[in-house]
Amino acid sequence: MKFAYKFSNLLGAFYRHGNLCFSKDGNSVISPVGNRISVFDLKNNKSETLPVSTTKNISCLGISPDGNLAILIDEDGAAVLVSLVTRAVLHHHHFHSPVHSVSFSPDGKKFVITKENVALMYHAPGRNREFNAFALDKSYYGPFDETTCIDWTDDSKCFAVGSKDMTTWIFGAERWANLIYYSLGGHKDIIVGCFFEKDSLDMYTVSQEGTLCVWESDTELEGLRNGPKYSERKKMEEEKKKREEGEGNKDDDDTRGDVIKGRTDTPKQVEGIKNVRYSQRSKHYFNKAGDFNKLTAAAFHKKTHILVTGFASGAFHLHELPEFDLIHSLSISDQRISTIAMNPTGDWIGFGCSGLGQLLVWEWQSESYVFKQQGHFNNMNSLAYSPDGQYLVTGGDDGKVKVWNTNSGLCFVTFTEHSSSVTNVAFTSSGFVVVSASLDGTVRAFDLHRYRNFRTMTSPRPAQFSSLAVDSSGELVCAGSQDSFEIFLWSMQTGRLLEVLSGHEGPVSSLCFSPVQSVLASVSWDKTVRLWDMLDSWETKETLRLTSDGLAVTYRPDGQELAVASLDGEITFWNPQTGGQAGSIAGRHDLQMGRKETEKITAKQSAKGKSFTSLCYSADGESILAGGQSKCVCIYNIKEHVLMKKFEISCNLSLDAMEEFLDRRKMTEFGSLSLVDEGTGDGDGVELSLPGVKRGDMSSRRFKPEIRVSSLCFSPTGRSWAAASTEGLLIYSLDASLVFDPYDLDMDVTPASIRQQVKKKEWASAILLSFRLNEMPLIREVLEAVPYDQITVVCSSLPDVYVDKLLNFVASTLEKSNHLQFYLSWAQCLLTLHGQKLKNRSGAVLPTVQQLLKSIQRHSDDLSKLCDWNIYNIRYAAALSKQRGMKRTAAESLSDEEEEEEVAMDSGGDEENIMNESIIVEI
Repeated sequence: MKFAYKFSNLLGAFYRHGNLCFSKDGNSVISPVGNRISVFDLKNNKSETLPVSTTKNISCLGISPDGNLAILIDEDGAAVLVSLVTRAVLHHHHFHSPVHSVSFSPDGKKFVITKENVALMYHAPGRNREFNAFALDKSYYGPFDETTCIDWTDDSKCFAVGSKDMTTWIFGAERWANLIYYSLGGHKDIIVGCFFEKDSLDMYTVSQEGTLCVWESDTELEGLRNGPKYSERKKMEEEKKKREEGEGNKDDDDTRGDVIKGRTDTPKQVEGIKNVRYSQRSKHYFNKAGDFNKLTAAAFHKKTHILVTGFASGAFHLHELPEFDLIHSLSISDQRISTIAMNPTGDWIGFGCSGLGQLLVWEWQSESYVFKQQGHFNNMNSLAYSPDGQYLVTGGDDGKVKVWNTNSGLCFVTFTEHSSSVTNVAFTSSGFVVVSASLDGTVRAFDLHRYRNFRTMTSPRPAQFSSLAVDSSGELVCAGSQDSFEIFLWSMQTGRLLEVLSGHEGPVSSLCFSPVQSVLASVSWDKTVRLWDMLDSWETKETLRLTSDGLAVTYRPDGQELAVASLDGEITFWNPQTGGQAGSIAGRHDLQMGRKETEKITAKQSAKGKSFTSLCYSADGESILAGGQSKCVCIYNIKEHVLMKKFEISCNLSLDAMEEFLDRRKMTEFGSLSLVDEGTGDGDGVELSLPGVKRGDMSSRRFKPEIRVSSLCFSPTGRSWAAASTEGLLIYSLDASLVFDPYDLDMDVTPASIRQQVKKKEWASAILLSFRLNEMPLIREVLEAVPYDQITVVCSSLPDVYVDKLLNFVASTLEKSNHLQFYLSWAQCLLTLHGQKLKNRSGAVLPTVQQLLKSIQRHSDDLSKLCDWNIYNIRYAAALSKQRGMKRTAAESLSDEEEEEEVAMDSGGDEENIMNESIIVEI
């Protein structure tokens, strides 16, 4: 069993907080998700989460104009420079206070960040080879309150900064004599966006109360004149010199660059050069609907002159500037629009709603969605893989059941029939039916062909279902109740209640069917595990006594072992046939709990009361995954009963229970600041409203979500596993190309000797040697060198040890390779010639066969769609040509009849002439 699982993707979360950015080509949107960023490819309909993370939630991000670099800045001001090409972290920097916005200049040479009431301009990294990637150039002071937004002119000569003090400041990126700074007023609320007109100094400013101001400059960009250095100008004025001497050592950042201080009065004019002046050309107002419909986000596309504004009500408007003509108005949700971005061509508009976790991309010309995704906006409670590993289903506290494609990472169907939290979900053996249990007292079955709820199962009296299980045939559905302590059994075919299983004396916490027998295992808080025989009058077959309350139960894939997690932090293993205990693992010390901000005990003491709440066997049955109310997932070797590896789900300190030690900076004489500030409604945590309140709830409360793992599941192929956590749905997969795992290696096994065997056409020997070296590119090279007609001969001469390895390689390669017939021939020959031997060790080979089935099924689906489309096009072309042929035939027949009539008329005239001639002759 390999444990080289690495973080692969993050599903179930599309947008949390911060600003959106489009890629350089405009085909991908980059979204901050917690302390990570995800890239959504809109052309190929795929998603990817970069393997980099910040310390806390990302508050803003900036993308360089060439699309190669990204700056990620978290809530505390810690910045990470990331290469979008290599997906690697290049540099760390800390701005020592929260950063509100970051923007690269259009030429890519500078970037500006705004924090507090100052704008800092840095030299952009990557242009020169320097030790410090973030070199400060200038510091700009002017606003009296926090800054909110940035925009650059097209030639990177000037930039504008909006502020909460209702003013917009324009600064020169270089030392201009006629434009050092300029302040624009005219608003009565916070500036949301400030935008330069294309190739001009003219400006548009938008404020939160819904006002747009159009500003006109009396100078063009070409009219900016180079002036003396700002330090020289300060020497000319004694007051500024004294101020500089008095405040020169104010900040460490300021000593590394020029300091430019703006004031409310007009800068002193240089002799012979006229200063740039602005005048308000016009002022426009958006629709006003009270305080709860404030303008919250804005974006402007300079080429098309399109202004997009988003409101707190979830509506957005498109206006054409400077005439302020309304093009389009639409409401995308009832939640506040947090951010807006437009792609370089101006065709697509990206919207982010942090309240619901929504990410939308709207094509305004065709008025259609290009991309529309939303995760679970509350806790994700459970997940399950489909039998072929292609799909994942999740259920959450928001009452939704979502089905995800593991290849694209996107949700393709959402079922909203449940009216309360979904506690458990499962796939049937066919893979086309999803079953879910909920606290609303129903168990529902959903059809993935027609995307509908085709079966709803209920109990005779209302019950809250906390656990769920479906047998291997897909006919029996069981759900355990947490209030009546009973297990309800239904028929999937009829939807009728077959039996109510009683016997437990506490809430039923988990259910699991045996994969090989009709035996149901149930675990309860009454410290027992009961095995129910479905074929023998649904009686209790065996009762297993635990030392503590049972929390989770699962069967090994071959059905020969049972694992149970209990409240004392132990995992016990049982033989379901004899009822004897086979072993146990004390995992309480492996949980690695963090300390909550409100707790008064240490993390070590807190961990003593914690336990595993979710268990899952690996595909080969040799290992077991365990997770609970912790940031760690443990994987144990069952035979040796030892911890093999510990996976840290998250390092995001914006979540609670992450830090092991108490932060003394938050301790005051009145106690912890977290206790003092709780319930004030400040911050960006999760907001809870009173029941029945839809908007404007003044009693809303915010809290930091606690990190925990609610559910774990191994893919049937064994190549990946998934964890449902507070962060979202995290996928960990094997990256075989980076793992060098040689087998029976000696001095003679080298790439050169293997290629020598290929030249000699010793195919079987070359394959054996390549598998002993176990380098995937080399194995692929050797296999694809084998002639098509020699595949059967090579397969028949392979030793049994290498048959499994070759089949596993073919299954993994077939998933991505374009040589379908070639690798399918390998798979067919291996299964035909060695099928009986593989069947004898089916337990070990099952994950490989399931992965092969997944690859074949995916290619079959893709090819069938392509063939259906081609058949449709061919039929359409044939019908069109037939129709045109009929028209042509009709036209030809019509022309033939006209010709015959003309010939007939001509022949009739000839006959008359002949008759006349004969009469004349007779006379």
